[in-house]
Amino acid sequence: MKHLSKNIIMAGFLIALILLMGCKSFQQDCQSDALKNAFKDYFLIGTAMNTQQITGTDLKADKLIKQHFNSITAENCMKSGILQPAEGVFDFTLADKFIEYGESNSMHIVGHTLIWHSQAPSWFFEDDAGNDVSREIMIERMKNHILTVVGRYKGKVYGWDVVNEAIEDDGTWRKNKFYQIIGEDYVSLAFQFAHQADSSAELYYNDFNMAVQSKREEVVKMVRNLIEKGIKIDGIGMQGHVHLPWPSIEEFENSILAFSALGLKVMITEMDMSVLPIPKMDVGADVNFKLEYHPELNPYPQGLPDSVYEAFQNRYLQFFKLFLKHHEKIDRVTTWGVHDGQSWLNNWPVYGRTNYPLLFDRNYKPKPVVQAIIDEAIEQKKTNMK
Repeated sequence: MKHLSKNIIMAGFLIALILLMGCKSFQQDCQSDALKNAFKDYFLIGTAMNTQQITGTDLKADKLIKQHFNSITAENCMKSGILQPAEGVFDFTLADKFIEYGESNSMHIVGHTLIWHSQAPSWFFEDDAGNDVSREIMIERMKNHILTVVGRYKGKVYGWDVVNEAIEDDGTWRKNKFYQIIGEDYVSLAFQFAHQADSSAELYYNDFNMAVQSKREEVVKMVRNLIEKGIKIDGIGMQGHVHLPWPSIEEFENSILAFSALGLKVMITEMDMSVLPIPKMDVGADVNFKLEYHPELNPYPQGLPDSVYEAFQNRYLQFFKLFLKHHEKIDRVTTWGVHDGQSWLNNWPVYGRTNYPLLFDRNYKPKPVVQAIIDEAIEQKKTNMK
């Protein structure tokens, strides 16, 4: 009996040890799959969702989204050309599914974007003869679109990218159709209409290359003007479309400081990092900039060399260290896609390239920088507790 008791005790000990090791392994797995948990005391971690993810056909990405992210942004399904392809004819099929996904998973939902010159339907700006409509008609069309879209999702969308990319890098206003037909006040009108449709929703201005000094200064001027007029604006989205050598961390930081000094939230809204060469690094996300395919512009179709891979890891970590440094000013960091295979940068500005700009690879595996970012957040938390 004594021997039997001893054996039972030993068996129990071994089972407990196995369970403990399993728990430890489980905790490690969870930690490596828990960006949102690592940053819960700092800022939201978001991603942009594409059609396959919204409809549930990309199951591997779905798992990553639920494990990693607590905020989602509509990559394309809420742009005006998708929602209202013909005047007064709205198609909310995919946008509704996006909202349902966010609500069922308790996500912070961001609508993108209400007013943007790109991916807008041509009818928006033209009469039956193909000529530009009048200022009055343009304002009415803009108002109807915003009131309908924001009104439909009132109380469901936490915040809206109201206006996207209104300012050029040189600090001048982008001469898009909204500007040509209405003038600079199309921005203030868009914010007023969005607030009218949902007074509780946060409202943002969103743009790329926000680390460029001339652009930064004009955005500050434009936003300050809105504030002085009493127009509701809650935050500024800095699209994080960056490259390995550009922009500098210092200039990016200068913009975080300048925008937060306005008393607004700062968000890193479209984070990705291209590792591929293009003749002009500072094009940011200008969708009108396109280049023909040449093999020298697609140097890594089979994978990144170790030196480039290491440079990617180091620079991505540098940016997250910057975000942690200013976490009190930053409300959200959103990657523009889940994994490398879905990134728009595979087809822009050169169609058919193989890029590696996101935190997860084409096999849905986290890159080493994911754990490095998590470790950095945990380390900062320990430092702050001392």
